[in-house]
Amino acid sequence: MLPKNSLTGIYKSFFQGIRESSVGRKLIIIIGIKLIIIFLVLKLFFFKDYLNSRFDNDKAKSQHVIERLTTNKSVK
Repeated sequence: MLPKNSLTGIYKSFFQGIRESSVGRKLIIIIGIKLIIIFLVLKLFFFKDYLNSRFDNDKAKSQHVIERLTTNKSVK
């Protein structure tokens, strides 16, 4: 494992390079926008509100989550 000073140096060097580079800054902005769009699309279309659509109260929701997390599904 790298010493703390090495990690700090790598971090500072990386962000100094991005700050000084106009292309690097544009690429980081484009990547950020793409990630936001991807996560919004995934949330809207693929991760429906499963608990609110199937359960009426918080107790039923929490019971379902606990049951799903603690049930042992062994592969035979």
